[in-house]
Amino acid sequence: MWEAALTALEKFSNPVHLGLLAAGVVSGTVIGILPGLGGIACVAILLPFIYTMDVHSAMVLLVGSLAVVHTSDTITSVLIGTPGSAAAAATVLDGHPLARQGEAARALSAAFLSSLIGGLIGAVFLTLSLPIARPLVLLFGSPELLMLCVLGLSFAGFLTGAEPLKGALAACLGLLLGSVGAAPAEAVYRYTFDQLYLMDGIPLVAVALGVFGVAEVIDLLTKGGQIAERIPLGRGWLQGARDVLEHWGIVVRGALIGVWAGILPGIGATAGSWMSYGHVVAMARDRERFGKGDIRGVIGPESANNSVEAGDFIPTLLFSVPGGAPAAIMLGALFFYGIQPGPRMVQEHLDLIFTIIWSFALANTMGAGLCLFLSPALARLTWIPFRRLAPAVVVTIFFGAFQSSEHFGDIFALLSLGFLGWLMKQLGWPRAPFLVGFVLTKPTEQYLWLSISRYDMDWLWRPGVIALGVLLLLSLAWIARSKGGGEASGEDSSEGVVVLGKVPSILFTSSVLLLFAAALYEARSFPDLGAIFPIAATAPAVLMAAAQLVLEFRATRPPAEPEIRRRTRLAVVYFATLLLFFGAIWLFGFGVATALFTFLFLRFAAGMQWTYGLLYTAAVVGVAELMTWLLNLYWPKGVLLGG
Repeated sequence: MWEAALTALEKFSNPVHLGLLAAGVVSGTVIGILPGLGGIACVAILLPFIYTMDVHSAMVLLVGSLAVVHTSDTITSVLIGTPGSAAAAATVLDGHPLARQGEAARALSAAFLSSLIGGLIGAVFLTLSLPIARPLVLLFGSPELLMLCVLGLSFAGFLTGAEPLKGALAACLGLLLGSVGAAPAEAVYRYTFDQLYLMDGIPLVAVALGVFGVAEVIDLLTKGGQIAERIPLGRGWLQGARDVLEHWGIVVRGALIGVWAGILPGIGATAGSWMSYGHVVAMARDRERFGKGDIRGVIGPESANNSVEAGDFIPTLLFSVPGGAPAAIMLGALFFYGIQPGPRMVQEHLDLIFTIIWSFALANTMGAGLCLFLSPALARLTWIPFRRLAPAVVVTIFFGAFQSSEHFGDIFALLSLGFLGWLMKQLGWPRAPFLVGFVLTKPTEQYLWLSISRYDMDWLWRPGVIALGVLLLLSLAWIARSKGGGEASGEDSSEGVVVLGKVPSILFTSSVLLLFAAALYEARSFPDLGAIFPIAATAPAVLMAAAQLVLEFRATRPPAEPEIRRRTRLAVVYFATLLLFFGAIWLFGFGVATALFTFLFLRFAAGMQWTYGLLYTAAVVGVAELMTWLLNLYWPKGVLLGG
């Protein structure tokens, strides 16, 4: 094993890998500052740029970005009381009061150092888990791996959000979308409607960027205004470091809590940071300062949320079950390279696992250093109105989505799924289970097919399957009991609030029910081996959707407030703008359309002077051209101008 670690270290010392790691760290740091985007959007935005890289380079870039998101998202949590991601919400309770008392620097330095130590402890724990888990993983056959996938789907679905049924239905929606295209076990195309684009299935990039990237961009645009008010950083940089040394026990315990939260599929960084915060408060003898600016309330959650990502990698890499949505995207990236996490990866690609570990550890160090020394400059990013940042983000998302299969269907899928993701967020449907379901479709169906082919139905009686089945039932019973009060948890716990009112909720749930019913009916026409999985995914979904519809009719939901209605109308306008951008790309090609979209958006939506708008537009087109040249990418060509 250690030979693989040294091999990975040798590959990792390549200057190209170090440069990619730095690029990932910078990307993750900047995206982490923007409230609402977080680790999922960060990995999704970078995903299209890995297609021309080898798998080691790709993992270095993605892990580098993911490792630092929960370090930089602290800046907005402390300065303006708005978490950069849901995982940083616990930091707001004491970090923002400290900033208002003139001690923002103390809170930030303590947070960055805690995040660094927590991330390193997580990397060590991930390394130590390999010799323990490796023999166990190698004993697993396809039936046990199938049960692990089912376990991961159940955890992701039922544990995420305030309403378990919505989470489970979101996971089934992901499974249904993942079933589109050629069946792995039978020569049949499913749900393609004779469309050539759909025969290879919908790319992961379009799904991740649409459901999280486009949806979050629209949501941020409708909120309007600048991200932060100007609050000085104040004093206390050294005091923050001394606080961490004084409370080292909180750091270690918080990191271990985060690792544990990461190992459990569906829990995620949000629950991990809150568990750590709760632990700190419960163990404290003097609690009167919590919520008013206690530095321990910053150190606890910050040491946990970085180590969660390391914990996420344990079930993802060893058992092929993603711990959360970012890990699901990483899993999809590995599938792209033909690498199946689990026993085969442990046997054949152990050096790749160590590349991920080295990247995670070094990225945490670089990210903490970057945030510590560049905090004043990074804080200025939060003063910029998002409408001025939006064109660059939108162009990156469109450009990235097109790289999936270089087909206009990628952009159409991106916009469609972006609208779906925005609707899910407004109606309290968690999106992480949707992504986890989509990514796990392929391995789940393959393991199901292998289990039936090798063991017929006798696979159900294998000891490992029975043990995992009992664990699944016990977990569902515990979830049903603990969710009785409607408490939210998991990566998407910030979601779960229905803001659009009762009627849209009923209409959306009815549409989901009709979709599952139609998919189930269509599955009857597939050959047996091609029909097993869609039927297994949609039949229970029909029952759950019917039950959810009853709950929607019985629920008491207030009508949408005037501010929500205003933001909804704005969202429609922005979606229409993105459609026009899509149309311009189709007509004039990516270069001309990008120039037109960027300049017009800056001039009329952001109110920027035309001289600055022209300079900004030139910069966006220039960077896109540079990235195309560096990564050997391809621009969409228009039917009129051709480029």
